[in-house]
Amino acid sequence: MRVLVVEDEPLLADAIAEWLRAEAHAVDVAYDGGAAQERLAVNDYDVVVLDRDLPVVHGDEVCRGIAAAGLPARILMLTAAAEITDRVDGLGLGADDYLTKPFAFPELAARVLALGRRSRPAAPPVLRRAGITLDPARREVFRDGRYVPLPKQQFAVLTELLRADGAVVSAEQLLEKAWDEHADPFTGAVRLTILKLRRKLGDPPVVETVTGVGYRIS
Repeated sequence: MRVLVVEDEPLLADAIAEWLRAEAHAVDVAYDGGAAQERLAVNDYDVVVLDRDLPVVHGDEVCRGIAAAGLPARILMLTAAAEITDRVDGLGLGADDYLTKPFAFPELAARVLALGRRSRPAAPPVLRRAGITLDPARREVFRDGRYVPLPKQQFAVLTELLRADGAVVSAEQLLEKAWDEHADPFTGAVRLTILKLRRKLGDPPVVETVTGVGYRIS
């Protein structure tokens, strides 16, 4: 999934981003509301982890803007305020979930994963196709009952291919969902990752290249 973390405390923002990247998500970071609005204008996100009390543009305004623009991104709002009225206000602005600081990183990651499922057409919690079983929550992949250890980039690409349920996924779509904003679209990163993924999954090959279009799990 593609996630935007908006938090004005750099150490916390970077820690959240690193935790989510370890869960095989592509993560961009903004340290104020204005920077968040700029990224939202050019990138499609599945989930936005949004601190409420932001400089430049308040988190409430960022939240309202996402809702007003009809963006598909789901919003997990973070706040130091624990009062029920604060949580109700945040949800009323268009947030989909609410997490009070301090929080546990595993809980945040679980909430992000749950919101990500809701940002797209419904998909089963465990993805299966062509003898491959992928469990996003457990970060596990099996092929015909054999455990396949995958680094996070290959895991993210395989997730997107399985979610497509046999449809072709273009290299551009994979870059959008499995890499962050620093990815260079001209490096051949997608092609190289697909090559490594095929090797890990073994024979017979299941990741098909559709020339000039993209890739799919056949």
